[in-house]
Amino acid sequence: MDTWVAETLPLWHPEAPAWSRVVGVFDLETTGIDVTTDRIVTAHVGLLGTGGVIHRTGDWLADPGVEIPEGATAVHGITTAHAREHGRPAADVVAEVVQALEQLFDAGIPVVAYNAPYDFSLLKYEALRHGVTPIADPSPVIDPLVMDKAFDRYRRGKRTLEVVAAHYAVALDGAHDASADAIAAGRVAQAIAARFPVPPTAHELHTRQIGWARAQAASLTEYFISVGRLDPDDTVDGSWPIR
Repeated sequence: MDTWVAETLPLWHPEAPAWSRVVGVFDLETTGIDVTTDRIVTAHVGLLGTGGVIHRTGDWLADPGVEIPEGATAVHGITTAHAREHGRPAADVVAEVVQALEQLFDAGIPVVAYNAPYDFSLLKYEALRHGVTPIADPSPVIDPLVMDKAFDRYRRGKRTLEVVAAHYAVALDGAHDASADAIAAGRVAQAIAARFPVPPTAHELHTRQIGWARAQAASLTEYFISVGRLDPDDTVDGSWPIR
């Protein structure tokens, strides 16, 4: 596939945090929510500039090689028949998505993924399944879900991408489309960076998010135990950005 990193990147606005001026974006739509066993159906990797301007997009439709459950189809709209007829072999899609992400990371461009451990973990297991070398330690990653919880901890309500995008006045047309979700997540990350005192570098922010995610999981564990959703010996996995 073509190289993902342009020779000339968009002009940077001097008042924006350095990492927010050019960001990669990444999202998957899948056959289910188990990162170890479910499969990729659609994927998007893109590049946004200052103000959320789209500079590069890449979209993939895979034939996952398994039936797509009706529940998953109800979310993203892709049926088994459509994926088999129009999708490309899963191994090819996985290899190309990994390559696109690696090119962004190699260029020092942070990649935004909403609820990053889901997408990066599922991609890891898909890579292992298809004999592709996985991205074992993706960095720097920007996760607007972790950031929003850290900077606006006590805001009530859900933290789905649709809700959070609306809160930051980011348009999200066609939720659960990999392209729409990825682009909206990137713009939410940029909006958070414009509103709150975020770390100035992507690598510093990446490190801070590891701690934030761990603390958020511990807090959620306490809550779930208190309402009976978890046994006292169970915990919510706070590993970030990959499990």
